Amino acid sequence: METTKETILDALAKHIAQRSGIDARNYFNDWRDTEGRKAFAAEYREILREGRDARALLYAVRRSPSITADDILAASKRAFSGRLSWNDEKQRWDYCTGQYFPTEYRAAACAVLASVLWNWSERPTTDDKRKYFRGEFGRGIQSRWFN
Repeated sequence: METTKETILDALAKHIAQRSGIDARNYFNDWRDTEGRKAFAAEYREILREGRDARALLYAVRRSPSITADDILAASKRAFSGRLSWNDEKQRWDYCTGQYFPTEYRAAACAVLASVLWNWSERPTTDDKRKYFRGEFGRGIQSRWFN
């Protein structure tokens, strides 16, 4: 069965949308531990931000007809040490955790999508690409994923 761009992106949207599984007990044992609560809240906010970034990048890849399924699969082998990989048999994305799944899985999706867009962009220089992506996504996404 041939894998289409839509199948790959639908599966990536599902990967991005899954619950993080972050466990507050990995950060603190009781609510009096203010430093642990702060660390938990900071990482939780980062997970949410990466989700928003991933959805914006996914939308950009979806609306670019010249980006193909092969482009996305090639980027997944390069970006984020290849830890986000396409399982052709199950038609889904598999993620190999490096340290802690909740803080990585959306970042891996962002890295793959940003790599696809970076290679797709026909801007001649790195600075031109960065300016283009800053205009397309804003300073935050550009500085996090296209720097």
